[in-house]
Amino acid sequence: MFLSRLHFRLITSPRRPDLTAASVVLLALLVVSPRTGNAQGSASSGDQEASLPTIGAFTEGMTHVDGFMDVYLDMKGGKVHLEVAREGEDFLYVVSLPAGLGSNDIGLDRNQLGGERVVRFERFGPKALLRVPNLDYRAETDNEAERRSVADAFAGGVLEGFKVVAESEGRFLVDATDFFLRDAHGVVDRLRRSGQGTFRVDPSRSAPYADMIKGFPKNTEVEMLLTFTSDAPGGLVRSVASEPGSFSVRQRHSFIELPPPGYTPRLADPRAGFFGPSFADFASDIGSDMRVRYIARHRLEKKNPEAERSEAVEPIVYWLDAGTPEPVRSALLDGARWWNDAFEAAGFINAFQVRVLPDDADPMDVRYNMINWVHRSTRGWSYGSSVTDPRTGEIIKGHVLLGSLRVRQDYLIAEGLLAPYGENSPPPGTDPMLDMALARIRQLSAHEVGHTIGIQHNFAASPNGRASVMDYPAPLATLTADGQVDLSQAYDAGIGEWDTFVVRYGYTQFPDSIQGHAAREAEALSAILKEMRTAGYDFITDADARPTGSAHPDAHLWDNLADPVEALETQMAVREAALSRFGAANIRDGRPVALLEETLVPLYLGHRYQVEAVSKLLGGVHYTYAVKGDGQPLPSPVSAQHQQAALGALLDVLSPGQLALPPHLRTGIPPRPPGFGRHRELFGRDTGLTFDPYTPAASVSRLVFSLLLDPARTARLAYQDDFDTSLPSLLDVLETVTEAVWGAPVPNGAYEAELQRLVQRDWTEHLLRAAGSGASRSASGSPAARSLILYHLRTLHGALQENMNEGSPETQAHRMDLFDLVDRYLFRPWQPTELPTPDVVIPPGSPIGQE
Repeated sequence: MFLSRLHFRLITSPRRPDLTAASVVLLALLVVSPRTGNAQGSASSGDQEASLPTIGAFTEGMTHVDGFMDVYLDMKGGKVHLEVAREGEDFLYVVSLPAGLGSNDIGLDRNQLGGERVVRFERFGPKALLRVPNLDYRAETDNEAERRSVADAFAGGVLEGFKVVAESEGRFLVDATDFFLRDAHGVVDRLRRSGQGTFRVDPSRSAPYADMIKGFPKNTEVEMLLTFTSDAPGGLVRSVASEPGSFSVRQRHSFIELPPPGYTPRLADPRAGFFGPSFADFASDIGSDMRVRYIARHRLEKKNPEAERSEAVEPIVYWLDAGTPEPVRSALLDGARWWNDAFEAAGFINAFQVRVLPDDADPMDVRYNMINWVHRSTRGWSYGSSVTDPRTGEIIKGHVLLGSLRVRQDYLIAEGLLAPYGENSPPPGTDPMLDMALARIRQLSAHEVGHTIGIQHNFAASPNGRASVMDYPAPLATLTADGQVDLSQAYDAGIGEWDTFVVRYGYTQFPDSIQGHAAREAEALSAILKEMRTAGYDFITDADARPTGSAHPDAHLWDNLADPVEALETQMAVREAALSRFGAANIRDGRPVALLEETLVPLYLGHRYQVEAVSKLLGGVHYTYAVKGDGQPLPSPVSAQHQQAALGALLDVLSPGQLALPPHLRTGIPPRPPGFGRHRELFGRDTGLTFDPYTPAASVSRLVFSLLLDPARTARLAYQDDFDTSLPSLLDVLETVTEAVWGAPVPNGAYEAELQRLVQRDWTEHLLRAAGSGASRSASGSPAARSLILYHLRTLHGALQENMNEGSPETQAHRMDLFDLVDRYLFRPWQPTELPTPDVVIPPGSPIGQE
């Protein structure tokens, strides 16, 4: 401490005549340089050690947790101290949430992982800094000076500064209490982004969670009970927390030894379907791609590398949450174990295993690849994530979170399709609804584990006969010869062919003559991808499938069959049959009749995902993630015939006959009884307490028109006939829709006639929104599309003016109202607030069955 005290005195006191400026600089350098190795073995080090207590003396009476990094717990003082024995060594730091909030919408789940960082401790005089190197920019070279030049060019970070309180023989102790008590998981930010108010950590109600402070040879776990407070907690917090203004969660800090040498990163290929890290390599050859991309994968090595099939040195073992109940437990074990077939195809014997976690094991321990069974207040997505070495892509811990309520949603979907509580009740001892739900959860288990072994979604698998568990499958329902709904083939079983190819790409250990030789290994990997393409399998992932305006005709969520139009027609037939018999037989005896609506929603809207798949054919483009020289075709548009068939199928969905509820349902669902309040999984209503038989149709109408007039889709439609005149133009599509919506005769039935008017209004309002609002009439999408939509609005304006005095009083009033709306938009001063906005919210759809 002598040099440190002298240095601080020098910079705060007048300069003394006997000290030169050079002396001051030298002293400053000695103080601010980090300690490394034995560089501190000088007299000054001894003086400094003499001024601090030894670690043994300082920690007397404290609880000592021995591990990768030793922890000393002072329960009387509420302090947590961390011993740093390997200063300057990189290790992995991970934050997680062993006990969560319970709200799906907020997303702070039990056993949720945060991000991982490579960090290191460096000592600077009386303090130690936890530094974060910048791994996004590197120099992969043996030239130390070149590596250092890149490291110095791009800023790293400091995660925290610590006061050094004791030291002994090259080791030092820091007070880490404040570090552990901070909101490292980002709970406050998540709550703010969710509109749940301004929260803060209350240190007076937070403390070390002593039972979960553990040490192991390769990792140290420190868990804290954190209490977050707010004067105005939001509704989602109030719905799940016993004390919304001061709720508590548990936050864990994991210090993990980086994997030992011996792992060889595998280069990524955009066609292979793997996640993985990437970085800019400034040591790469000039003219080459600076961006290095690795795949994420577990370390898996053969005992006999030269054998075609061999046992693994260390198999990949996943552990199922011991809190998972039967029969879900067995289903999850079965589905996860499917992956062993893929590893067998990659040349391994029994290399992928799944077991139930022992009761005394810690699911957050980095040594366990986990499948967690997670409870939330409402249904939501499941997740597959990993703790990965950011330097190489090596997966250290696979970590799955499965939402428990989704299996109940699967059961509900099956109840809507089968009406099993009446004359169609299943034989005693059987439960086809449970069978379907468990079939789905097996597939789900395989899906989420697939993410944790490095594999991305493949949303182009369903056209190839359910070729991947990494797709999002919808339940495949069909009709028997006597018109009954059949769910026996609702979900597939087993790993898919595409999945097997991907595991072979990522995990095959080639013979020594290939492994480690870059050119030979690249050739062997390319051969696997060529074999996959020859078998007819494509890979298209999230960015090309999730947006509603995406263009790929095969990349969809929750779809079935190779042809989306055919699949929609099949689904509409099943829907019609199930709706025709929908009623009391769809809920159990003793349940309030009002709960029929919960079962009706997923049945009535069950075709929503296939509708979206069909919409992608309009302005659609076939393409792949081709690379030069692989022989894959260039992008090509969906054929005119297929685009026209898609438009016809979408318009059929909007016909009054398809939108109408059966007569017995229009007024047959009573208001909600006490204790069964309304929630978001129900249809909207304009009728107050009573069931509204029109808003279900409004949900479908708004879905279809929002897809048709998606800005990206209208732009492609506006341009595609510039290059191929056989393809439908945007104006062709607009005219076809308007003719179908406005040109059809008014139905005889009053209910059906009102449904037709509902669709007509919705189409007109969607056109106005697509054209834009405000004085500048600004709108997203292309100028060409906006011009054509405005042109079409003028045509519709003329048609409404010509026909608004025809028909019944209801029809005339309806047409006059819409004529006035379009007229004001086109020819009178217009304010943005006048633009119609949807007043019916479509009930939540995704996820189906646990995704």
